[in-house]
Amino acid sequence: MVFFSRSALVAAAASLSLVFAALSLAAQADDCAPAGPCSHPLPVRVVIVTMFEIGKDSGDTAGEFQTWKERRHLDTRIPFPQGYHDLFYNPDSGILGIVTGVGSIRSSAAIMALGLDPRFDLRHAYWLVAGIAGIDPQNASIGSAAWARYAVDGDLAHEIDAREIPSDWPDGLFPLDSKGPLDGTSRTPDHGEVFALNPALADWAFRLTRNVVLDDNAAVAAVRARYVGFPAAQRPPFVLEGDNLSAMRFWHGSLMNRWANDWVRRWTGGKGEFVTSAMEESGTMQALDYLTHAGKADRDRVMVLRAGSNYTLPPPGTDAAHSLAQENLGYSGLGVGIENLYRVGSVVIDRLLADWPHTEKEIPR
Repeated sequence: MVFFSRSALVAAAASLSLVFAALSLAAQADDCAPAGPCSHPLPVRVVIVTMFEIGKDSGDTAGEFQTWKERRHLDTRIPFPQGYHDLFYNPDSGILGIVTGVGSIRSSAAIMALGLDPRFDLRHAYWLVAGIAGIDPQNASIGSAAWARYAVDGDLAHEIDAREIPSDWPDGLFPLDSKGPLDGTSRTPDHGEVFALNPALADWAFRLTRNVVLDDNAAVAAVRARYVGFPAAQRPPFVLEGDNLSAMRFWHGSLMNRWANDWVRRWTGGKGEFVTSAMEESGTMQALDYLTHAGKADRDRVMVLRAGSNYTLPPPGTDAAHSLAQENLGYSGLGVGIENLYRVGSVVIDRLLADWPHTEKEIPR
């Protein structure tokens, strides 16, 4: 006859309890119809917000979502017909993964649809936007990962075709209620021009990850080497703080890069620094603002992490059109960017989950 100690029996019972709890949570995903009433919503601790995937969700070339799905065991598929892509959930960790689709229209619709879906309890969830981006070679290199403190919209603007810009204007884009790009009148950004993220949370995430060893390879190093005169662009990938400009247009070139820097400075009152370009943050943040007003989410728990997959302007000696055509054949930093998003973002997620009795109630700072 085999005898077990009381402590061993207690440990075994606790282990079985966790297993049954996980199975129960997984079953809840199927108990409620999408967007329908749900008496037992799934508890979500972290939402991983990605924008696209390449091919399948696992087993092939990784887009933004696949690495998170595979390594974080997001194995419970949850139908999401009101969005771009089905959701995936890990009932043990409480991590939920979403693919919003590319562009601010899709991201806004998908995040709003998720936030209003009664199958999920998102009131205490942290949101990690983790995506690739164009990166300003004046600030960082491809593969580098930047934590944003501001997300600035690049679409709400007047625009004049470049062939008709007055000779004394720096560019043809200017705020909706202004007389031109040289109009320095101070304006209140009340139409979604800029979203300030929780600076204490962004700083905390940066301090936690600033020394993470990032992925790199010879091919990426060769691209970096072409950026003579841009010391930051020639560095191996690193973690930094830097702000995001979100625009539906995939822009490229030195003149547009100058506009991006000016635009971010304008709408942040000189406090922001343009580092990454993407297409979704203004939509994502607008939806989360509204969901916060409704008590469905907490926008102070949102983090934006973007890793450079390509530079926002060409290397010296190359024109913008040729440079953009080359990047469209395949982003030179796609692979290292996706890997580094996971390496950096995972450190933050691990700490949030390890301290959950505390972080559920109080936001780290």
